[in-house]
Amino acid sequence: MSDTAVPASRWTEATDPMCLPAGVQAALLADAPWTRYAVMGDSIAEGIGDPSPGYTTAPWADRVAGALRATHPDLAYLNTGRMGATSGQVVETQLSTVLEFAPDLIHITCGSNDLWSGRPDLRRTAGNLESLFASARATGATVTTLTLADAFVGDDMLALRDGVMAVNDLVRTLAADYDAVLLDLWEHPLRLRPELLSADRIHFTMTGHAVLATEMVRALHARMSRAVGPLREQ
Repeated sequence: MSDTAVPASRWTEATDPMCLPAGVQAALLADAPWTRYAVMGDSIAEGIGDPSPGYTTAPWADRVAGALRATHPDLAYLNTGRMGATSGQVVETQLSTVLEFAPDLIHITCGSNDLWSGRPDLRRTAGNLESLFASARATGATVTTLTLADAFVGDDMLALRDGVMAVNDLVRTLAADYDAVLLDLWEHPLRLRPELLSADRIHFTMTGHAVLATEMVRALHARMSRAVGPLREQ
């Protein structure tokens, strides 16, 4: 997958080589078993980001819900993500709401806001994340997560890079331990796009949300294929 052929400013969602058309995304999830989709976490979960010319203004998780709903019109969708939420706040204020919703597909993204503390405690972050993953997986739901992309700019953000790498490593380990669908964005070519970040230089624009949604749909399709593989071989 190349991000160099055409400058990002010349693309629209319809021509972006990293985006799948809505109909294709829906087709990939046509046989999805999930009927209740919940997302919890921080601003990434909530879907913060500036508009992008030529792209629908819709956060990535809303897009994934839309792809599922295309062939599952009764899909129930809940997003409790909140900008600025730490991993501890997600445990304290979002987890119970998500569990009460009784989802069969749960996304978890948080941990990076813990690094803004004057003295970040990665051990505490790890404990909070494990509580989230363990609680979600114990319901029998499919769990998804992601790592942050290496798209840091500015001295303030660059200072957090090592911490984000550490949080990403925690997420990778927990994804493996709890059989979660992992979307690893750290080295994704999306990170090189000059128009990827919003005016705050932190959150993805809708360009990034569109690509993220496509990649999550692909990851969910891959999980579905893994699940039915042995049946097809019998």
